[in-house]
Amino acid sequence: MTTIYLVRHGQASFGAASYDQLSAKGEQQAQVVGDFFKQTLKQTPLIVAGSMQRHQQTAQLALSQSFQDALIQTESDWNEFDHQHVFAQYEPRFNQPELLKQDVDLMANPRAYLAKIFDGAIDRWIGEQYDHEYHETWLGFQSRVQSALHGLCQHIDATQPRQAVVFSSGGVISVAVGQVLGLNAKQIFALNWSIANASITTLRWSDDRLQLLSFNEHHYLKARDAELLTWI
Repeated sequence: MTTIYLVRHGQASFGAASYDQLSAKGEQQAQVVGDFFKQTLKQTPLIVAGSMQRHQQTAQLALSQSFQDALIQTESDWNEFDHQHVFAQYEPRFNQPELLKQDVDLMANPRAYLAKIFDGAIDRWIGEQYDHEYHETWLGFQSRVQSALHGLCQHIDATQPRQAVVFSSGGVISVAVGQVLGLNAKQIFALNWSIANASITTLRWSDDRLQLLSFNEHHYLKARDAELLTWI
């Protein structure tokens, strides 16, 4: 029996030329999740991370607080879908991330506005009608994540670690949970919008079966500082 901890990366740099790097707050969040693992895990876990910069930074900062000698296995199948491309296919001007941030900052309710844009862009992507316009289709992304999860379980069977920690993104974690619970695409992305930065979702792999133990845990962030709770 192995417990799998799926960690969403710390806050990234929304609206910057490169989203794919942690903000100062994201770095703090990564260190806090590392402190949490130091307190709760009694032995070095199997560590896996996507190859994106925000995944690697979160893993490195978390491990600096907990398991400094642990090796990170980098696997690109745990990478997030290209959200900027998906947004731009919905609204071409959003190919420039600073314009999206500019629009969001002008809104009385920025989170609600961003949620509306996100829902519209995702609905277009998962609808399959415009698959030819995307670098990676929704079904391709879903299949990739399912393959990553299957590969992890096979590796666990071969090495028998008590715990495995995977540093990835909200979309990936949502697909993994969706596979366990049998959710459709709309339900999966409803989960995605709620996953906090540096939160933990926990699965159990036992007897060739995955079970969801917890979703979107982030109490350790609020306990440290309520301002550390973010979603972008």
